[in-house]
Amino acid sequence: MKRFRLTVGLLLSLAVLLALPSAFAQGNKIPASLKASVTQRLGTDVDITIVYSRPGVKGRKIWGELVPFGLAPGNKYSNDKPYPWRVGANENTTIEFNKDVLVEGKPLPAGKYGIHMIPSEKEWTIIFSKKNDSWGSFGYNQEEDALRVTVTPVKAPHQEWMMFGFDDLAGTSATAYLHWEQLKVPFNIKLAQ
Repeated sequence: MKRFRLTVGLLLSLAVLLALPSAFAQGNKIPASLKASVTQRLGTDVDITIVYSRPGVKGRKIWGELVPFGLAPGNKYSNDKPYPWRVGANENTTIEFNKDVLVEGKPLPAGKYGIHMIPSEKEWTIIFSKKNDSWGSFGYNQEEDALRVTVTPVKAPHQEWMMFGFDDLAGTSATAYLHWEQLKVPFNIKLAQ
């Protein structure tokens, strides 16, 4: 009888141990859009950091369909109000400057901003929002805008996973860009001094 209890006890313990990794794995599910970041220094001490999640094209038509032109139609999450694109997936994409800069020639104070965009076929509006901790753009409020700039997208080679980067490095300025599918959305950043 003791041997039977010992065997049953061992089997139950083994079953619990085997189930633990599965239980932990469900709580740590790998997201479909992995988080990424990129940092660029301008001058000797101005850092620009962009943190975002990287959705994939995955055979979908991105511009004008998955990401609509203009504002997205309202839904239950946005209280039926139209809203801009969150620029990526999951929580807000953010951009942080440790010093004041000029974006497309317009001043933007040091700080961390949520990035939203309003795409169109010819021009895009890039919004730097003082609210940087939202999940997506559903709660976007124009009154929280720190800056809006208008830029022109350009054709680019296919990029499966959305990414941000920097081109045209000139010491005190750079062109930041969003690159996804076959489109790049550039915006110039320059030291404020």
